[in-house]
Amino acid sequence: MIDDYLKHEAERRKMGIPPLPLSPELTEEVCRILENPPDDKKNFFLDLLSERISPGVDPAAEVKARWLLQAALGEKKSPIVSPSTAVSLLGTMLGGYNVDPLLRLLESGPLQEDAAAALKHIILVYGAFDTVFAMAKKNPEAMSIIQSWAKGEWFLTRPAFPDKITVRVFKIEGETNTDDFSPAKHAWSRPDIPLHALSMGETRFPGGIGTIAGFRKRDEVVAFVGDVVGTGSSRKSATNSMLWHIGRNIPHVPNKRRGGVVIGGLIAPIFFNTVEDSGGLPLLCDVTGIKDGQLVTLDFKSGTIRNEAGADICSLDVKPATLKDEYRAGGRLNLIIGRQLTARARKALGLPEADFFHAVDNPRPKKDQGYSLAQKIVGKGCGVTGVMPGSAVLPKMTTVGSQDTTGPMTADELKELACLEFQTELFMQSFCHTAAYPKAADVKMHQSLPPFMTARKGVVLKPGDGIIHSWLNRLLLPDTLGTGGDSHTRFPIGLSFPAGSGLVAFAGALGFIPLDMPESVLVRFSGRLNPGITLRDAVNAIPYFAIKKGLLTVAKEGKKNIFNGRILEMEGLPDLTVEQAFELTDATAERSAAGGTIALGNKSVSSFLRSNIALMVKMIDEGYK
Repeated sequence: MIDDYLKHEAERRKMGIPPLPLSPELTEEVCRILENPPDDKKNFFLDLLSERISPGVDPAAEVKARWLLQAALGEKKSPIVSPSTAVSLLGTMLGGYNVDPLLRLLESGPLQEDAAAALKHIILVYGAFDTVFAMAKKNPEAMSIIQSWAKGEWFLTRPAFPDKITVRVFKIEGETNTDDFSPAKHAWSRPDIPLHALSMGETRFPGGIGTIAGFRKRDEVVAFVGDVVGTGSSRKSATNSMLWHIGRNIPHVPNKRRGGVVIGGLIAPIFFNTVEDSGGLPLLCDVTGIKDGQLVTLDFKSGTIRNEAGADICSLDVKPATLKDEYRAGGRLNLIIGRQLTARARKALGLPEADFFHAVDNPRPKKDQGYSLAQKIVGKGCGVTGVMPGSAVLPKMTTVGSQDTTGPMTADELKELACLEFQTELFMQSFCHTAAYPKAADVKMHQSLPPFMTARKGVVLKPGDGIIHSWLNRLLLPDTLGTGGDSHTRFPIGLSFPAGSGLVAFAGALGFIPLDMPESVLVRFSGRLNPGITLRDAVNAIPYFAIKKGLLTVAKEGKKNIFNGRILEMEGLPDLTVEQAFELTDATAERSAAGGTIALGNKSVSSFLRSNIALMVKMIDEGYK
């Protein structure tokens, strides 16, 4: 088995990429060898155990955690993995299968202090918080963990956000879409991040990978710069590929990187969020004066970008306000989970709110503040009347959709989030992109992904069952929120915010998402559809009139798009059926809008719901679950 792995490693090395993470079977073999390792290979096998096993609730992580607990208890002996080392390695596994072993070691015995030190820097503890807090009444080490979480040591021990970063610019003029970073014809390889990243830019900027690698060999930090960056639908795989080339390795997490800098005149909103979530640093500024190959300094204190001579090129503003904390925490999702843990610990200890995170200064509504439809729907998801644009909120996600081209990546993210059961009310997985002409990798996915999702109480469509939107729309509840890994997850009732696979996993695992509430653009139709005017004409009328008003331009330079990053709210067509309304909300994806709503009459919505209930009853009668 090890010989096969070494051959695989050599093959991948020729391609300039690391081997795949260890399988559960190979992890078992590595653990067995570590009990009596060959002298000349001790560090090799220890490195495999430490660095080449995916963390969280990956099946290989379960094998690793079980063996490390046995090593900590002295049930397994290794000349290079002492009981203390075993506990330290358990502490590097992020959360999931390592938490229960650490809690067991925390209860009693000589390794209590080591277990406490490990748990202090783990934020994916979920229900284990209650266990630690209960222990804390009699166990000083458990109390030290609660106090550490309350002090935010998991955050404050990380390097502070830098005042300056000097970067070498890799710039692509015009628009760079997600297919340029993550070509669709290589979609089958997207879960294998290093392999898929080899195809980045093969059409749009061939030779770019070599140029970036040349900069990196000189120990330079590389920033990807573009006029318009990240339009398109493959945000997570595009981010993964880009960060693989410009980011840095994550200790104890194989085949993933974070920390890259992305600068754009415009950055598509979902792509911006995905870079945030992945631990990158997305920045918006006027990139006109930034040249390819230039060495520039990002001065965050003065708010400027300067050239080598020290002359200002353009101003620089870090937004949102939490971005510096997100970068320090290793990503937006890490920050949210960690902040919630700190808040919970402080509340348990009777302490005031933490003051070491950047405060979110949400806009305050005026007395008798009015809200748009989208603002009311998001408000409902947050338990308030409405939400003002610019507010940072954590709305409940009632419906979450995952499709096949991103599903394996979502599954990997769910493992890393230590998710064993979905917290959202409906999580649906489809296979609508790969059912017709599956590659060998797709056939394997069709077999492995359904049990993974159903084990977490998700709903899985079979290959050939149809397009995810058709099914997801039939199960929607009015005035609720959702998200999905396909950019066309645009609910005709309620409101959806499509997202990268990482945020989709987060929504499924925790039941909410972070949202910086976008502004809205109102599109009002007046009168009635004249004879011969189709629904598609109504769809096309929106960009047509925006172009006429100078709010949308086609030219790449100085591009204007009033819809970019905003919620497109439509009214004036209340008698459309919900199926017709989806034509309009679905098209908001082509406008690069963050989301879309349409005001429909009660008759249309109630008729749709009755039809959906009848469909579900019939399906249950026919044996569907």
